[in-house]
Amino acid sequence: MSVEVHIAGVGTTKFGVLPGHTLQSLAVEAARAALADSKIPADKIGWVLVGNFVGGIMTGQELLGPIVAADLGLSNVAAIKVEAACASSSAAVRIGHDLVRAGAEEAVLVVGVERLTGAPREALTSAMTAAIDQGTEGGSGLTFPAFWGLVMARHMHLYGTTREQVAAVTVKNRQFGITNPLAQYQKAITLEQVMTSPPIADPILRFDCCPGTDGAAAVVLASKSLAQKYGSPSVRVAASVLVNGPVRITDYKDITTHDGTVNAARRAYEAAGVGPQDIDVAELHDCFSIAEIVDSEDLGFFAKGDGGPAVTRPASERNTKVVINPSGGLLSKGHPTGATGCGQIYEIAMQLRGRHPNQVAQARWGLTHNGGGTAAAVTVHILEALK
Repeated sequence: MSVEVHIAGVGTTKFGVLPGHTLQSLAVEAARAALADSKIPADKIGWVLVGNFVGGIMTGQELLGPIVAADLGLSNVAAIKVEAACASSSAAVRIGHDLVRAGAEEAVLVVGVERLTGAPREALTSAMTAAIDQGTEGGSGLTFPAFWGLVMARHMHLYGTTREQVAAVTVKNRQFGITNPLAQYQKAITLEQVMTSPPIADPILRFDCCPGTDGAAAVVLASKSLAQKYGSPSVRVAASVLVNGPVRITDYKDITTHDGTVNAARRAYEAAGVGPQDIDVAELHDCFSIAEIVDSEDLGFFAKGDGGPAVTRPASERNTKVVINPSGGLLSKGHPTGATGCGQIYEIAMQLRGRHPNQVAQARWGLTHNGGGTAAAVTVHILEALK
């Protein structure tokens, strides 16, 4: 018999350029906040899972799980690092979820952390391309802006998606970022500024790209009974899904449809017993502005080809109630790769508690979507507010 899993506590640092912080200090700050938020005693934690992508490349620090556990004063726990590119910490949440759901542990601490600033540009370039298959596309010089440039060009060709519609994603998410104190960018941007920004990988422009960011976020997963015992301000994990998608461009039948997202969403909706029409608020992996459009279609919020027009369409004219990326998304809040998954769950948990600075009214169902590599590792989590 499976155990009902709750997000019993969440914690985070601010996302941005954070000089003077180490990977460990960021992770510990977020973890302590999540443990305090959960009200669950530290000695109830059985596992510590640290999601991190490029700590070794950027800082020289590979071992993280035991170090973070020790700095938290946790002993006799299982502590490991989990890597799934940009989906590292959301993949760690899936592992922690399954440990609690199976009854193997009453509570698990998951931390996501990354430091992407302060190192030479060459190190960041090397770090990001580490998520590309080096035996194939890596040798051709493929970068992620180039990959998403191909996606964008094809989407525009197939569906008539316009440059203005894609740019509107950045404008929208920067507007949300103004009122999110955790966001790296807290200043509005105009459509003209986006569309006249320097080219990066045609048709991707500078302001179509999310920033490389420092930050950490943490989640305490617990059984329903333990969360209730300590009065945790919890939300229910209705679905936790991790799947693999195409690893190489040549694996795609249609580069504008990401099979990992489609399959993860299908399984998550089935597990939760809801559909895309039920979701009130979602945090999607908008690493590039076109990614939010593609994600929103693959998750079933909009029909294929309608994701672009939907960005500029008034909410009253859409066939969905979902509010997408009210945190500001990766484009505004920032993308500390290994921390992003837990950061998204933090945002949705706060929405479902009714405590978000950009609160969606009466939010009951929330969804997070986090992708690693060329959508090679994809997670979808569906959370439900407790009545």
